[in-house]
Amino acid sequence: METGKFRRSQRIAAMTSLLGNNPGRLFSLTEFSQQLDTPKSVLSEDISIVKETMKVLAIGEVQSVAGAKGGIRFIPGMSLHRQKEFLEKLAEELRQHHRILPGSYLYYSDLISLPAYVQPMAEILASYMKQSKPQYVVTVETKGIPLAFAVARILDKPFVVARRESLMTEGPTVSVNYVSGSGNGMQRMVLPRRAIEPGSRVVMVDDFMRGGGTAKGMQDLMKEFEAEVTDIGVLMASKSPETKRGGRYTTLLILENAEEETGKVDLYPNPELFQE
Repeated sequence: METGKFRRSQRIAAMTSLLGNNPGRLFSLTEFSQQLDTPKSVLSEDISIVKETMKVLAIGEVQSVAGAKGGIRFIPGMSLHRQKEFLEKLAEELRQHHRILPGSYLYYSDLISLPAYVQPMAEILASYMKQSKPQYVVTVETKGIPLAFAVARILDKPFVVARRESLMTEGPTVSVNYVSGSGNGMQRMVLPRRAIEPGSRVVMVDDFMRGGGTAKGMQDLMKEFEAEVTDIGVLMASKSPETKRGGRYTTLLILENAEEETGKVDLYPNPELFQE
């Protein structure tokens, strides 16, 4: 017989809410037991129901971690079908001729700032990046900040932004100069010495990649911290040049061409994401 002041439906609703609002965070059974005033043995049955529901709905995975410091955590996720459906919708929106800017760039600042778009983007990237077990998520001071923050939230890892200029409030800094792949010449990125622990594993998230210059600059900066960039993820990458300076990366969309004169945009989801 159940004990405590909460019914099973209430406990399941509470756990689902806590897990969903805190992706990546490890909750102990003791923590749930105290909050819901329910024995752990009863909660184990509730958690099984939550796990199965998440699995059936294909909205993420509830993972169990064994041991004295174990518990459960929720990792948001999407089925390949839903990923493809979302990215096709996103590509269709970005192919609108009114988004072409002078120089054959695309305007997408509105979409990369909308949670309804950023969350699915981050879920897809995080599903690949979690494999390398990063300790930090890093980005540069550009439009990619909302996306990088969303990835860090899903992975439950610290979020670090490399700035263009140092700030007095951040103490001693490390900086590198790099050649931008977007044709903007020499750029600079700066990080406080306290931002990254030496020897860490980091993943980089950015909004756009053309030649890979920014990614290469981040790799050089991380070397100053004796840290390793284990993965690079971007919203969009140009098809040309095919070989990027930063090396291996994951992109959600591929931009083949954008013609300012005709208004034609050749943009599509990265087919490599859907190879089983």
